[in-house]
Amino acid sequence: MTAQKNNTRFSILVLMIVLAAFSRIIPHLPNFVPIGAMALFGAAYFSKKIYAFLIPLLSLWLSDLVISNTVYAHYYTHFMWFTPGFYWVYGGFALITLLGFVTVKKVNFLSVTASGIAAALIFFIISNLGTWAAQGMYPHTIAGLGACYAAGIPFFWNTLAGDLFYAAILFGGFEIAKSKLPRLAYN
Repeated sequence: MTAQKNNTRFSILVLMIVLAAFSRIIPHLPNFVPIGAMALFGAAYFSKKIYAFLIPLLSLWLSDLVISNTVYAHYYTHFMWFTPGFYWVYGGFALITLLGFVTVKKVNFLSVTASGIAAALIFFIISNLGTWAAQGMYPHTIAGLGACYAAGIPFFWNTLAGDLFYAAILFGGFEIAKSKLPRLAYN
């Protein structure tokens, strides 16, 4: 692949992920966001695995920075570099990226849909475990963990819908772009 093709492809991928990350600023249902889709998309299309982790993660962090310090600034007394419990969210994000390396080797409807479902499950499991372990909202017992997961079920459906919706936008959009601009496809 020529350097120009490589730069164009890389730039388009980065732009799509950044736009997806900042779509979180648009009013939406709770958890109807592109987090899982961004991780899967990066894993599927970046040729270097380090970019598959860094670009989506950095985009997520930048959007968190803006959201925490503008939209939700009234909840905090100072500038927030990281949201409370971010390591649970970002850890789940990293696991979803690893999932994408394995499950989206060939981009097609089945691999993207199955990966989107798995991404929502991973995020649900990790983020609710983090809520239970770190926030003190639930007793640190098996019953407390069960109550935390039960309370999270309504949010799971929005996470699933968001992952599938944004996966369709990201993967579908890039595949359409590749068909219109062959330089985006690898030779």
